[in-house]
Amino acid sequence: MELRGHHLLCILGFQGYGYSEDFVLNMTRINELRKTDKTTIKLINSSDDICSACPNLKNDLCENEMQNETIVKMDEEVLSEFDINKEYNAIDLFNEVILKFNTLKSVENICNDCKWAEKCLFYKKLK
Repeated sequence: MELRGHHLLCILGFQGYGYSEDFVLNMTRINELRKTDKTTIKLINSSDDICSACPNLKNDLCENEMQNETIVKMDEEVLSEFDINKEYNAIDLFNEVILKFNTLKSVENICNDCKWAEKCLFYKKLK
């Protein structure tokens, strides 16, 4: 499975909301997969397996160039904590994510302007 940086945080706060029914079904499937020891994850900073079902994905970019630029910066912030040349065991990776991003300060440049912040269990737990 391929995941972009900021989605490592999003998936921890996911509770069934999304951009469309297809997006929610895909996100639910990926969320279940990441909880199994058999799943491996490659980290990327472009559209990933979650984006593949997003109605806002156009020409491999999120919504528009400006929005995509913001998302890539969020990805880079998260990815700076990991080795992107490595494939991770999903359970080990998410344990590491939880250890590295466990305060509001650790996510302030990533989550503060997110439109899902009010519904995100991950973000709400840090507040």
